[in-house]
Amino acid sequence: MSAKVSLENVKRQANEAQKTITQLKDELQIITEAYNTLRCHQLREENKKLLLAVEATKKNLVNLEIKNGVKQVGIVLNKSAKISDTCKEIPKQQAAVAEKNEKKSASKKKTEQVAKPKNDNAKDSEEIIDVGRLDLRIGKIEHVKKHPDADSLYVLKISCGEDQPRTVCSGLVKFVPIEQLENKSVMLLCNLKPAKMRGVTSEAMIMCASCSEAIEVLSPPPGCIAGEAVHCEGYTRNPDLIMNPKKKIFEAIVPDLATNETLEACYKGAPFYVPGKGKFLSLTLKNCPVK
Repeated sequence: MSAKVSLENVKRQANEAQKTITQLKDELQIITEAYNTLRCHQLREENKKLLLAVEATKKNLVNLEIKNGVKQVGIVLNKSAKISDTCKEIPKQQAAVAEKNEKKSASKKKTEQVAKPKNDNAKDSEEIIDVGRLDLRIGKIEHVKKHPDADSLYVLKISCGEDQPRTVCSGLVKFVPIEQLENKSVMLLCNLKPAKMRGVTSEAMIMCASCSEAIEVLSPPPGCIAGEAVHCEGYTRNPDLIMNPKKKIFEAIVPDLATNETLEACYKGAPFYVPGKGKFLSLTLKNCPVK
């Protein structure tokens, strides 16, 4: 019995709440309409005042012009024929000059349009080639094994901040033991065009210091994370998506990559670094090429 009474109370309260909501909506609509009516009236009054002010200003301006000897000309409507007749009286010499100027302007525009592609081509031929074109990143070696068909190559899986690690073939077998590569962080060049090496597609390059007797993998500064960008002091990092092999961009940059007297990897003497973390070092090779 008590449950039935409670249910009826709930229904009654719900009905009362619904009636209250409906009543509030009606009142809100009435208030809104009243406000809109009042606002429209206010705007009309303001417009009237503005029109009166404009007219008064016009009259003052006319009076001032008359005092200063400016002749007033009335505007006559529906007299298009007279205006047309007046236009016909323009001297022929002026019309000829105007036509000549138009032809010169059109000729100038055509010349500029033809010249633009030449300027663009000139810019392309003079494009800057420096270390900023290289997409150098921190890579973390996740797995390494020997190439099944090449005794001098390792096949590595290297994480560089992407969804999947990249496959990299590297000729380090004779110089670096496999144990020294496992879980090692490296400087990775990521925008070379992928190339097959004995049947395995290599998607990046590990940067190393080298001489005729030895090769050493460059060591990043401590605390680096896979995928972090590598910078070079004094150069703006603006890498190509993939370097065009026909333009020989990497080949033009490589001769200026080397370690310095303090084992730092550099481009034209400017060291590579990760902001806030430090520079890249070779273990023992000073003043040696980096590639």
